[in-house]
Amino acid sequence: MSTDNTPERSGEPVNATEPSTLPIHQAQPEMVRVGPVYDAELVDGDTPPTTRRAVRMRLVSWWQRSPRVPRALKSRRYAVQAAKDSVVALLRCPLRYLGAVVRGVVVAVRVWRRWVRVHDYRTAAEESAKLADKFGDIRALSLFRWKVTGVVAAMTMLAVWVADLIYDAPALWITGMAASAALAITGRRKDGSPGRKAVLAGPRSLTWTMDPQVLVDAFRDAKLIGKDETLRLVERASRAGDGWAITVDLPATRKAADVVKNREALASALAVDEVQLIVERVRGSGGHAGRVALWVADEDPYAKESPPTPLLRAEAWDVWRPVPFGRDPRGRRVDLPLVWTSVLIGSLPRHGKTMAARLAAAGLILDPYARLYVADFKGGKDWKACEQCAHRFFSGDDTEHVLTFRAWLESLVVDVQARYARMQRLDDEICPESKITPAISRDSIVDMPVTAVIIDEAHIPLEDKTTIEVNGKKAKLGDYIGDLLTWLVRKGPAAGIVVIMATQRPDSNTIPSRLRAVLGSRFALRVMDWRDSNIILGEQMNTRGYDASTLLASHKGVGILRPDGETSQGSGDVLAATLRTYYMSNQDWQAICERGRALREQAGTLSGHAAGQDTTLVLDHAAVVNAIGTTTTEPDQAGIIEELPEPLASVVAYLGDELDDEDGRVFVPTAELIDALSVEPTLFGRQMGELGCRSKRERVPTEDGSVRQVRGFYTADIRAAVRAVHAGEITVSDGTDDED
Repeated sequence: MSTDNTPERSGEPVNATEPSTLPIHQAQPEMVRVGPVYDAELVDGDTPPTTRRAVRMRLVSWWQRSPRVPRALKSRRYAVQAAKDSVVALLRCPLRYLGAVVRGVVVAVRVWRRWVRVHDYRTAAEESAKLADKFGDIRALSLFRWKVTGVVAAMTMLAVWVADLIYDAPALWITGMAASAALAITGRRKDGSPGRKAVLAGPRSLTWTMDPQVLVDAFRDAKLIGKDETLRLVERASRAGDGWAITVDLPATRKAADVVKNREALASALAVDEVQLIVERVRGSGGHAGRVALWVADEDPYAKESPPTPLLRAEAWDVWRPVPFGRDPRGRRVDLPLVWTSVLIGSLPRHGKTMAARLAAAGLILDPYARLYVADFKGGKDWKACEQCAHRFFSGDDTEHVLTFRAWLESLVVDVQARYARMQRLDDEICPESKITPAISRDSIVDMPVTAVIIDEAHIPLEDKTTIEVNGKKAKLGDYIGDLLTWLVRKGPAAGIVVIMATQRPDSNTIPSRLRAVLGSRFALRVMDWRDSNIILGEQMNTRGYDASTLLASHKGVGILRPDGETSQGSGDVLAATLRTYYMSNQDWQAICERGRALREQAGTLSGHAAGQDTTLVLDHAAVVNAIGTTTTEPDQAGIIEELPEPLASVVAYLGDELDDEDGRVFVPTAELIDALSVEPTLFGRQMGELGCRSKRERVPTEDGSVRQVRGFYTADIRAAVRAVHAGEITVSDGTDDED
């Protein structure tokens, strides 16, 4: 601190006895001694000394990572290269300008020549085979345009001559520069032409925003409308987020679903990448089957970093509200409803599957009245933080963990049955229907909280081949767990049971078709092919324009959500939406789990594993089997297959659960069976025909979304052949005596 040298500020007391220091009007007895007075600057002691440095470091970090800052301003090497490029471009400017002027002269001459020769009129007459009849009119119009050309040339020369007389040489220079500039603009190289770097978002992607006719031509080029058909503009092109949005009506009998399905062809016609084009059918009172909403992004909307989840700013969350799940390409938030539904998440490894499951679980964790059963079959650290607030928890993939999971599911079956029994005794005002309500889920006396069963790597328990005894009969543990999960997904939502399954093997043999058919919400990240995508999202979703196998490998966390219920984008009529999930780091995940435990401790709802209580379950297995039905007590499928002749046994083994009467496949192409079983086509068809399975023609979707007619077998005929063989009604030869 700095001090003043005057006596009043030096820290020495003022001498009150010296008359010269006292004001005339102030009496001596009223003088008061004061302490030293200093001249200083106030400094906030709470501000750390490194605040400015931290702000500078954040600014430097943003400068280096921001896509808005030119690369030349981030590094000396890039700056030097940019300077060199600028010097070269400056030196080339005269030559490029001269070349543009020459090309402009050529273009202008060609346009004038076509105009003066009445090229458009002549072409129309030739196409209509009436050139002879119109020759006189064409000749007269051509002579008139020659006269117009002469008059305009003479007047231009006269005007230049007059300007030269009045203003002297500057008039000629100004006129020449203006003419050369106009010619250079006319002769400039277009995007994609030789000598100029091609731009992906070419002129068509910008022109249609000002000229709707370009959009009409794009629809025609994509064969979405006929040559004589046009579009009706409902909403003009306008900026919406980081792109352009427009709404149009298709011609009569044209369907918006066909535009959605052929989005890739429309993107090609508009000269944009298909990830930049979003096509949606407008539904509800303001839409119809032929109204389409288009949105074209300025750049790849999925190349940006995922924003953090809004749940980080929430002190608590109501599980009855949809959970913030991600953002669509236009930046709109997409929520995922959890209550009264179930969720299936599938993808290839390392594409955001566990992240998506944790986003859904975060809303349940932040509700102190929700109860969590977390089964981490991966055995890593992804779900470790959830252990402190989960009612049931384990991490591992051993058989003992699968058996523990089986006990959980059996206890939940018993709990669901008990909940429905308690609902019958509740008053109609408290429980108007046989469904759980928010008030019931928070009533500790009724004891029916929303209970979530979260399963990571769900294929592990479903594929377990351990033999167990169920109601006195042998069964495979994986099949029994599939039956338990199917029953819970079917009957549990109304009682407050939410099942969230995540798997990296979304194939028909891993997840039984009877289970897939009742899972409400689906979220598919990147998968291998369209078959895996359809297994997650539902049959024929690829023909509707939703195929997770087309997602790029660089788009981590991007997937297709097919919700069961209302989302933030609109009503439950929304079929599916492509979105990027929110980001949640491990530190954020741990903070949310710690907050969930604190909320439960405050509400007094901490229980089970998190509270250190004994989690041993004592169950009546017979009651569980009676509750879920007799699906697990049927003969073992392996034994059934062994009794079947070839090739029927191989076909049944290949299809597996897809032969289910209710939810399985209806038709299987012959080419698929021949390729999977590696059999000789002619012999295979003959033997299947002897078993009563004759191939028939059927229309099936292909990988590119089209439909073609192929030969194959109906699964109903295969099931009938299995029953006939077991009943002894059909016998088959081994084919050795058959002639080629």
